[in-house]
Amino acid sequence: YGAEKAILPAQLPVLKKTTEILGVYSPLGGCLQTCFALTLAQILGREKSVLYLNLEEYAGFDVLMNRQFDGDISDLMYFSGSGKGNLISKLGGLVQTINNLDYIPPAFSPFDLRSIKCSEWLGLIEDLCSYSSYEVILLDFGEQVDNLPELLNRCGKIYMPVREDSMAVTKIAQYEKVMVAREYEEVLGKTIKLKLPFHSSFGKKEHYVEQLIWSELGDYVRQLIRKESG
Repeated sequence: YGAEKAILPAQLPVLKKTTEILGVYSPLGGCLQTCFALTLAQILGREKSVLYLNLEEYAGFDVLMNRQFDGDISDLMYFSGSGKGNLISKLGGLVQTINNLDYIPPAFSPFDLRSIKCSEWLGLIEDLCSYSSYEVILLDFGEQVDNLPELLNRCGKIYMPVREDSMAVTKIAQYEKVMVAREYEEVLGKTIKLKLPFHSSFGKKEHYVEQLIWSELGDYVRQLIRKESG
C-alpha cells in the first residue's frame, strides 16, 4: 500500500486553515519543558489536529512509551530531502498516536539529529504546513538543533518554562542578551515565560503521558489555554 501511494503524483496543497507553529524551549535544564509540551499537545489535540515533534538529543521515548519504533524523525527528514516519493506517505507510516496526539518518534541517535541543517528543518516544516492536515505543529526544542534562533523565529509563539532561583535568572538573562546580539529580538517578543507548577508522580510509567493532563500541570495548561482564548 505504501509503495502504491509513493508513485502517485505529488499532492496538491491541503485546503485548511493556516497551520500554527508553536515552540517550547528553555535554556534551563530540569524545568519540565517536555512534560509541559506533551501536556499542551494533548489538550490542544482535543479540539485541533496536532503533530508533536521532539528535537531533543535524548528524548527517551522508547522507554517512556515502552516500545521500539521502526523509524523516527531522522528517517522522515531523509525521505523529505531525498526527493523520493511522497512525504505524506512516509509521514503516515511513521506517525504514532497517543491520547488524541500524533507524534513522530524522536531521533534515536543524537548524532543523527546534529547532522540535520536548519534549512532542512525549515523545509520539513513548510512541507508539513502545505501538504498535511495538521492545524498545529508543536516543536519541543533541544540545545543542539542547528541554528536554534532561526527555528525559534519560525514559530508564531514560544513557551519558555522558567524558574526563579538566582542561577536560572542569570541563565535566562544571558540567553536574552545573546538573542539581542544576534538580532533575534523578535523571538523574545514572541516568548511567553511560564512558571510551571510541580506535578507529583502518579500511576505507572507506561501511562505517564496520558496522565499528565490530569495533573497539576494539566490544570495549569487548561487555564493557560482559556486565558489565551479569552
